[in-house]
Amino acid sequence: MKPADSGKLGFAIVGLGKFATQQIMPSFKDCKHARITALVSGSPDKAKQLAQEYGVAEKSIYSYDNFDSIKDNPEVDIVYIILPNSMHAEYTIRAAKAGKHVLCEKPMATSVEDCEKMIAACNKAGKKLMIAYRAHYEPFNLDAMDRIRKGELGKIKAITSDHGRPVKPTEDKADSWRVVKKMAGGGSLMDIGIYALNACRYLTGEEPVEVTAQEFSDKSDPRFKEVEDNIHFTLRFPSGVLASCTSSYSYSEVKRGRVFGDKAWLDLDPLSDYYEHNMKIGDDKGKEEPKLKEGNQFAAELDHMAECVRDNKTPKTPGEEGLKDVRYIMAIYEAAKKGKAVKV
Repeated sequence: MKPADSGKLGFAIVGLGKFATQQIMPSFKDCKHARITALVSGSPDKAKQLAQEYGVAEKSIYSYDNFDSIKDNPEVDIVYIILPNSMHAEYTIRAAKAGKHVLCEKPMATSVEDCEKMIAACNKAGKKLMIAYRAHYEPFNLDAMDRIRKGELGKIKAITSDHGRPVKPTEDKADSWRVVKKMAGGGSLMDIGIYALNACRYLTGEEPVEVTAQEFSDKSDPRFKEVEDNIHFTLRFPSGVLASCTSSYSYSEVKRGRVFGDKAWLDLDPLSDYYEHNMKIGDDKGKEEPKLKEGNQFAAELDHMAECVRDNKTPKTPGEEGLKDVRYIMAIYEAAKKGKAVKV
């Protein structure tokens, strides 16, 4: 162990796909409280190569078959699950039984029942469960939330948020499982529309009471034989705020949100990108573009999880946060299917 790493909590990375290797693992260099101490993969050669690159001991490389033996590795405090959605519940439950805390990618799972089982397993084991909602640790989103809470926009009246990108299962291996219902649980809403849904909740600070939705997918497109492409959904909040959101797997990439207040509006475009965020605020006097320091949202998220484990605190985005979104997603699917509003 390097002296610089002493005191840092150890993470096992489960799943060495594109997001894990290109975004998450490189971000550990910016972490103050977290380090990589184990890898779990179905590709031994890839795992061995990454282990050398990140200084992980060869004995701390696991396959999915021998994953449970991670319980005997004192270097692993936290397991970070970066697998296809349908595998989140199984590996969260196995990690908890192995006595490890869990950070799990969103969406938390593909059903409400699985989310509840994940929470129960971690509670039973006395372990933390956090869902990786990175935008909650991202400086521009945090600043927007702060301005809204302080009343800079006045009374919030409405929100719009659009999240979409073209899914390319034949070109990008990372997209291949995303169009398979059994693995993904759903299409664009589960994968990228969840950012719009979650943003509407943290920007208002409220929980929706009713959802409506319409869905359209071109079933002659092989990508959408099993999962949805376009969903347009609305969320009605107790204060009267109405959020209008879109989610797509076929339109040109967009990840934006706008909040309308009776004094001013605030734009985040992009709202949920990996890098290079942007904010604009406007009112009847004109508009401004606050200059904020970008920061590494992934490192902030990893450090938050490590601090919660070390200091025995509840994570800002616990399992219950993930469960809520999955409940709302199921209600949105139901509203689209029935063609009428669904109370939540």
